[in-house]
Amino acid sequence: MPPEIEQTAALDGSVARQALDTQTSLLPHALAAFAVSLPFYVWAGSYALNAVWMTGTFAIFAAAWGVFYIIVNWLKQPQNAANLRDRSRMHILAGLLWSIAVGQIAAFADGAGPARTPLLLISVAAAVMVIFFTSPWLPSLLIVGGATAAGPLYFLHDIQEDKALANTAWGAIALALALALIVNRLLRRQFTLAAEREHLISERASQTDQAQRLAQSKSDLLATLSHEIRNGLTGVAHVLSAAVGRNGRAAPSREQLLAALDAANDLLAVLNTTLDSETAEAGRLEVEREPFDALALLGDLVILNRPHAAAKGLELSLHIDPELAGLRRGAAVADAHRVRQILANLLGNALKFTVRGRVEARAELTATGMLAIEIADTGPGLAREELEQAFEPFNRIARTSAGTSGAGLGLSLSRRLARLMGGELAAHSAVGVGSCFRLELPFDDMALAERPSQAASEAAAGPAAAPEARQALRVLIAEDDALNAAMLRAVIEQLGHQVVHAVDGRRAVDLASVCEFDLLMIDGRMPNLDGPAAIAAVRALDGACAAVPIVAVIGGDADEARECVASGADAVLRKPVSVNAVARAIAEAVAAERDDDRPLRAFA
Repeated sequence: MPPEIEQTAALDGSVARQALDTQTSLLPHALAAFAVSLPFYVWAGSYALNAVWMTGTFAIFAAAWGVFYIIVNWLKQPQNAANLRDRSRMHILAGLLWSIAVGQIAAFADGAGPARTPLLLISVAAAVMVIFFTSPWLPSLLIVGGATAAGPLYFLHDIQEDKALANTAWGAIALALALALIVNRLLRRQFTLAAEREHLISERASQTDQAQRLAQSKSDLLATLSHEIRNGLTGVAHVLSAAVGRNGRAAPSREQLLAALDAANDLLAVLNTTLDSETAEAGRLEVEREPFDALALLGDLVILNRPHAAAKGLELSLHIDPELAGLRRGAAVADAHRVRQILANLLGNALKFTVRGRVEARAELTATGMLAIEIADTGPGLAREELEQAFEPFNRIARTSAGTSGAGLGLSLSRRLARLMGGELAAHSAVGVGSCFRLELPFDDMALAERPSQAASEAAAGPAAAPEARQALRVLIAEDDALNAAMLRAVIEQLGHQVVHAVDGRRAVDLASVCEFDLLMIDGRMPNLDGPAAIAAVRALDGACAAVPIVAVIGGDADEARECVASGADAVLRKPVSVNAVARAIAEAVAAERDDDRPLRAFA
């Protein structure tokens, strides 16, 4: 339901609740008013000719008063206040009881002989009282007020002796109805203002809670990053100090360099996860939903992590359900990059916390048609309370996390990503036995998984591929930040390509117009001419240079990516860059055909 409709429905409900509350507060006064009126009715009725009918009328009046008393007590109970539908019915029922009582008084008065006129006037007065007490809530006023006035008006119509008195009674009831409608209108306006005020107060309280959660998240983020950055950069700084020969130390050993590289990679992983988590918290995290080969992705991750498992003496195995493996068609429908991120995190955690035994990756189809991928380990295991805490942001289990790096965001971000893609991430665990994390993804049994093109396969092979398997490209990079330009240049040259650097977008357009390049890599945010404008300017050039493949290098913002693709970029590469991500982005851009309707693809 759209937010505007929900807000309108909430306001209407609040107005109805306030009207019913006001009418409920008047009901005890109605009881008192009818109790005070009873002696006058008895006095007038004593002059009636039919004593039996008069006694029955008194009994009906008393019964209506007793039932009304019970209804008033029911409406005053706190547990009944929330159910507007039942309250509405009880209000209508209570009002109709009095309309019946007033109607039978008018019927009795019509045959009461000399007491006829006083009793009819008493019924008119009773109808006016009912109209007044039903004025706060419009349905009650229209239904009960109309029904109550019907009896006296009907019998007043037959008065032949005193037409002036009958007309006066008619005018009194009409005036009472008009005044009641005016009161209802005024009350409804006040109720609406009060409801809007309640909504504003609730909205402000919600914003305050959100601000407090955001402040707490920022505090946790700062504390986590401070610790992780300090530890990671301290190790890297020590190794670099040894590399430049400070303090007379020898050159760093291979083990020291590997330790520094691991620290830097851990730090990058923490930063990437933290940024993704903050983006998701702000509601700006977007995912794609396209068919992809999840089994191949899982197999690649298992192969990639086997050296790490072997180094710890662990067995890492992969088991795919034969029924799933035998399907000729069918593919998971999600964001392949995000699924890889989730599975890499689950495998990494399993290998990190498992000291001995094995880690197993399993894939199968569920009875509901979802693709289920499980990562099971023989690690320390978690209790139920610890498992719930593990999925909370910035929460690390002290019993199992001692001596390991991480921000405590991986599982919470993975679950959020799974849900954004229409899936779910769950887990079960037992202390001393191990843990099993289960990722479920939408599966289309008629879809065909996207297969990488030959160019993509060759480029994604990275620097280890044979030189003849890759074609050396002339690449122009446009990047105003010297450090980012140096890192990107190092990665591209590691892939075997030639690089020319432009310091801003204007310089990149000038170089593209006079030189032949096989690929352009343009930063999204630059001085003089930003990325989207530079890409559009290249596409507007004359000749073959307008069709050169372009990779937009962005900081991770979805709006920035859309602007670059709309301007003519063939692929999007997120910072910080890695060798594999650059290889895939280059392959995608080189293999892409110029098509304005193709889906946005981002590599990181």
